[in-house]
Amino acid sequence: MKQLAARLKGRSELGLAALLGAVGVTVILDALSLTVPYSQADPVGPKTVPIIVGSLLLVCAVLLAINVMRGGRGEAEGGEDVDLSHPSDWRTVLPLMGAFVLNILLIDTVGWVISGALLFWGSAWALGSRRYIRDAVIAIVLALGTFYGFYLGLGISLPAGLLQGVL
Repeated sequence: MKQLAARLKGRSELGLAALLGAVGVTVILDALSLTVPYSQADPVGPKTVPIIVGSLLLVCAVLLAINVMRGGRGEAEGGEDVDLSHPSDWRTVLPLMGAFVLNILLIDTVGWVISGALLFWGSAWALGSRRYIRDAVIAIVLALGTFYGFYLGLGISLPAGLLQGVL
């Protein structure tokens, strides 16, 4: 057991390979469970693309695992604006996560426009903006723009919530 632990030390990329493999298997199993009407049972039906994507994920997982076991390693962040000696800025990360969680909790109740506006405004606030009125106006414009962009551009109705009948 100690030999295996020593051999795997410093090879955290194997976790990513395992995740890729798990996602690939999930995609393939989900694609195989699709029920296809007889009218769409042609060779290139709705199962084809997910099976191809799942297979490619499995291939990437295997190739990454082989590369890591042979000594390959990912490069450390080399950006000039990144200081790896500093810890995470939790005063930014936690409010940003809070804005996303609030959006998840509110979207079905109050609708996308209100929860999306809160998400955009909360994200701007968490990232340091202190122009509250300007940020609120931009957040509302972004929320309305994405609401109508999805509806008119993609034909997808986002939940209207409290604004049902107004939008």
